[in-house]
Amino acid sequence: MGYVAPKHGWWLVLAVLFIWFCNLEYRTLIKPDEGRYAEIPREMVVSGDWTTPRLNDLKYFEKPPLQYWATATAYTVFGEHQWTSRLWTALTGFAGIVLVWIAGVRLFGRETAWYATLLLGSSLLYVLMSHANTLDMGVTFFITLGIVGLLFGQSATDPKSQRNGMWLAWAGMALAVLSKGLMGIILPGTAVLIYAAIHRDLGVLKRMHWLSGLAIFLAITAPWFYLVMKANPEFFERFFIYEHYTRFTTKDLGRYQPWYYFVPILIAGALPWTLLMFDSMARSWRVPKHYNLSDKPFHPARFLLIWAVFIYVFFSMSGSKLPSYLLPMFPALALLMGKRLTEIREKTLIWQLVPIVPVAGLFIWLGLNVDRFADTVLQKSLYPNYQPWLVTGAGALLIGVLLAITLLLKQRKPAAVLVLSLSALLMAQISLTGYETVAKERSAKHIANAIRAQVTPTIPFYSVLTYEQTLAFYLKHTFILVQYQDEMAYGIKQEPQRWVPTLAAFGEVWATQPAALAIMPVIAYPQLQQLNIPMTIIYQDTQHIVVKKP
Repeated sequence: MGYVAPKHGWWLVLAVLFIWFCNLEYRTLIKPDEGRYAEIPREMVVSGDWTTPRLNDLKYFEKPPLQYWATATAYTVFGEHQWTSRLWTALTGFAGIVLVWIAGVRLFGRETAWYATLLLGSSLLYVLMSHANTLDMGVTFFITLGIVGLLFGQSATDPKSQRNGMWLAWAGMALAVLSKGLMGIILPGTAVLIYAAIHRDLGVLKRMHWLSGLAIFLAITAPWFYLVMKANPEFFERFFIYEHYTRFTTKDLGRYQPWYYFVPILIAGALPWTLLMFDSMARSWRVPKHYNLSDKPFHPARFLLIWAVFIYVFFSMSGSKLPSYLLPMFPALALLMGKRLTEIREKTLIWQLVPIVPVAGLFIWLGLNVDRFADTVLQKSLYPNYQPWLVTGAGALLIGVLLAITLLLKQRKPAAVLVLSLSALLMAQISLTGYETVAKERSAKHIANAIRAQVTPTIPFYSVLTYEQTLAFYLKHTFILVQYQDEMAYGIKQEPQRWVPTLAAFGEVWATQPAALAIMPVIAYPQLQQLNIPMTIIYQDTQHIVVKKP
């Protein structure tokens, strides 16, 4: 049975929109990333300085400001909430799905676009990262925008369409650079060179519209880089040398993982379409019989395959690895899988989905036994609460895959893909929403609620031997670090007067304050007692103690 547009399509879109955005406010921010990327734009709004990013009132040059600006704008318009801190990530994630639809229609046809949209919007890693406040989804969207513009421009036959496509590509790369740095242009640029070398086709480079494209790129990126370097002469070395070259080539950040680190992440992240993904990649290099390379020398599917493989290899070589680094692969993979689905027989797809049945069963077992993975007293008290959410989410996937197989047996492939896509999206969202039951382990919202009445803007608040990433956002208050630097070491080096280097020095500063607060790990409290620092405990749990000066 061929592709048939779904009836009542707008109701389907509205349902997906609701599922996609419904839990942004429900979940507590968790450390470290969600706290960090919620706090930096909050401090921008407070200070009015949108040029120099700061974390805990210290210069923070790890990333460019586009997401900070977007979130700060959301705070200004809608207020400082959990949902506004996550809004940019969720919007760019959903926009990426729309972008894949547009690219699919133009490059491969509406049927491919339909399938690719469903597949991207239900791939496990893509859904999860669209709902966590990190920078990776934003940069993924804009890199994908650049790639799509490149595909449009290189595939076009008339000069105007070719130029407009390449201008879109340059703009997308510029916004990707403002999202997360030079990877926004280095990665797409390298993929273009690899494609040109493999195809021995210099025409790709000739069609880049270099002069006008670079003008667009610089018009978007140069103003902020100029302003931030003018205000902070030290920015160039920190951002361009350390944050790009040093982080990629060394193990400096403690994020080193072996070369095979991304293998299980890719396999799990593509669920429930993992086998289809590998099948699609294996077949995407082939040129269809009706496709005349002499008339149409640029082959979009081949470029998408090169792009996906290159991203995987590039980050596998890096000295710093995180699961979200694979995200730029997924829109390209979705287009390749959507194209493959237009060709695949129902029987073949059934065999690719059958293994998901035991996978869903494994997820149910893990949900039922989640308490077995608890190590600390706090985890043992929280993890049982997560059980029904995990089991329900895995159950949704199991029901979805069984229904999809049933529909495939009836030769109803579009309906089968739709059903499994919706069930996979529900699984991810139910499981993610249920994380709220254990969020206390990685969030300080409960601490903020307990001590908020005693926190005022004028009372200094010290953070001893730690920095709880989410507490600043919930209290709307920065901290004076005590004998702790971590990722703020560079900012402290630039402004050493903003921290206290030792516990002994802290005791001296504490004594001079008419009123003060401090938060510390539980193990730090006895150390301060030994220094005879006067303190009154106002909050305590298994991880932290908050004190005030008597």
